[in-house]
Amino acid sequence: MTTPDNWRKSSYSGPGDGNECVEIADSPTHVAIRDTKAPTRATLTFPPTAFAPFIDALKVEKAPRV
Repeated sequence: MTTPDNWRKSSYSGPGDGNECVEIADSPTHVAIRDTKAPTRATLTFPPTAFAPFIDALKVEKAPRV
């Protein structure tokens, strides 16, 4: 996959100054996610059909740690 050029910031940037943000870019074959604070570091890429299940899994509440 080539490096996307259509990065957009998530509207859910975390509390306060929004420093917990990710950026998303899409192409016909992949959806990519990167950390806004470190855009040159690792990027996660998914086929479009796997992206929605990935986001849904992040939304599931985890049991509290003991």
